[in-house]
This record gives sequence, structure tokens and C-alpha cells, in this order.
Amino acid sequence: MPPTDGPRQDAPGARQGIRIRLEVAFADFRLDVDLDLPGRGVTALFGHSGSGKTTLLRCVAGLEPAARGVLTVNGECWQDSARGLFVPPHRRQLGYVFQEASLFPHLSVRRNLEFGLRRIPAAARKVSLAQATALLGIDHLLERMPDRLSGGERQRVGMARALLTSPRILLMDEPLAALDARRKQEILPYLERLHDELDIPVLYVSHAAEEVVRLADHVVMLGEGRVMAAGELRATMARLDLPTAFTEDAGVVVEGRVAEHDDHYHLTRLDFPGGAVWVSRQVAELGRMLRFRVHARDVSLADHQVEGTSIVNLLPVVIDEIVGADTAAHVLVKMDAGGTPLVARITRRSSEQLVLRPGRRMWAQIKSVALLG
Repeated sequence: MPPTDGPRQDAPGARQGIRIRLEVAFADFRLDVDLDLPGRGVTALFGHSGSGKTTLLRCVAGLEPAARGVLTVNGECWQDSARGLFVPPHRRQLGYVFQEASLFPHLSVRRNLEFGLRRIPAAARKVSLAQATALLGIDHLLERMPDRLSGGERQRVGMARALLTSPRILLMDEPLAALDARRKQEILPYLERLHDELDIPVLYVSHAAEEVVRLADHVVMLGEGRVMAAGELRATMARLDLPTAFTEDAGVVVEGRVAEHDDHYHLTRLDFPGGAVWVSRQVAELGRMLRFRVHARDVSLADHQVEGTSIVNLLPVVIDEIVGADTAAHVLVKMDAGGTPLVARITRRSSEQLVLRPGRRMWAQIKSVALLG
């Protein structure tokens, strides 16, 4: 059967989401993945260089025609090798943001954006030029030429151009990799706005844990072309059987509701299932959800509620799991704080002196909380 040139709609009532069952082999590398991903929000493809992140993204875009298998995006089938279906890249309704924005140098920002907009019939446009430029804060750049933009500005224009194709899915291949630390911090709030305000699923490739924990709802960890883990961000990042648990950056991600502002001490209380933490005063309305990170290195344990300490964030926990760390001197302890996972990195000596074991009730002392965003 010859390959079909157009997407095929699944039967009415078909389950929404992104189904990826693809494999492709090269001379020195093989990608073989089987994934069911959410049809909305940001899914991060996370892993070391050479793990297969970009190859997987290229397969979703249809840029690896040798790939075999099934690909369905929210009820629309773009590939099914068994049925002879393969929708070519130009027929897949997707936006692709690369590490470099690759703007047309002879066109102004406005005309670069209009190039993306012209690909879509007026009746099918879901994102307007005004909406895209406002979301990415580039209204004031419309008449500039690309050579007069900073690296962060070029990337924001590239993202806006991708949005103006009204994609069913947005693919982002390490969009911050070519930027220095200052430019990354400049652009991350705009990526958060896209996440909060647009109902377009995003596959976001990164090897930077900072970006993943700040932006993602769901994470896929890849290694050597295979899926090591996939799941909701907070649960996956708390697992002790994954390489991320053994890095200096190991820790958990928590979402808390702004419950109180203490103007006298310039603090804000964030409530979450299982407890609350105090952080430095935030400019956020009551009820707003904020994401924060607790690093394993910043958590210690006590067998009773300690008084007379400068540590203000103390939580009752139950020990779930204890495993060896990356050195013989340390262990990693996973705990349950009323439904919220926490991880502590402590010495093996302390673990034995405290007689830690699964099921034991303890107190977690959180020395520092890192707000994300």
C-alpha cells in the first residue's frame, strides 16, 4: 500500500493524547520508544547528550522517514506503518523551534512572522499576530531586522513564528541551549506564559534540569535510545532508581498555594498536601499556585520536633525508601509528607545512628527552598 499523504482522523470519541510507538536504526544508534503522553501541557524529553531526544523529536516531525511504527496526536494519526500511512512533514500541523531561530535575514521581524502566518488559511488560524507578539513580548521589535536582535529576542521571534502556524503540537529542541545564563533567565518567563495561556501540547527537549523542573508537567527520561522513565514531573523526579537522584542537583518539585503573607518578617507561606513552607516574600495574590524545589542536600532528619532552631520549615514525614548514594559515605532517603514526596541526602553514619527504616516517622528539616520562576 503506498504511503498516505494526509492525516487520518481516528474514530469519534478516540482517546486524546499523544501516542508514540516508533523505532529507527542508524549505523551506531537505535531509537525504540513506546509512549503515551498527555495531549496538553509541557512534556520534557530529558537525558544526556546522545540519549535520543532530538531523534525522537525529528521522528514526531516526520523528518526521519525510515522510522517505523505509530504516531497519533490528539486523535489525528500522522503515521501508521502497518496501514501504509505516513504524513510528510509539511502536512503535519506542527510548530518546530530549533536551538537557533534561523530567521530570514532580509525580512523584518513582522515579515518573518507573517511568513509563518501565511501558511495557515485565515479560517484555520488559532493564534493571531497580536496574540503571539504579546505573549512573547516582541511588539516593540516588529520593524527591526534580525541582525539588530539579541539572541534571546531572536529565539522569542522564532517561537512566535512557530505559534503562528496554529500547530496541533509544538516541538522545541533545546531552545535555550545557545543562550548565556542571563538570556536564559530572560526568556524562561515567556515560556511559562506559553504554558499557562495556550492549550497547545509541547514536547520540550532539554538536558538542563533547571528548565525541566520549571516548565514541565510530564517528563520522559531517555537513555541510549530507550525510555528509562516517563510520568508526572513531581513523582518522576522523586524516584531514587533514576540517574537524576545521584546528581548534585537531586531533589523534588512541589506546587504550593499562596496562603499567607507575613509583611512584618517579609515571608510568604505556601500550603501543599502534607504541610507548608515559608519562603521569602512573594509578589503573588492569595490562592495562586507557585512551584518550588527542595534539594536533597538541603533536607536533614530528626527523630523529634526540634525546638530552638533557626530552621523554620519542619515537616512530619514517614520514611519510604533508603538507597545508597553516589559515595559510600552517603545515602538517599525518600519520605512521604502527607502525600508529597521529599528526598534527603544524609551520611550513612547518621542513617544508622537514627535507625532509619521504611515506615518510621521522622521530622524533615528543610534548610532552603528554591522558588521556580
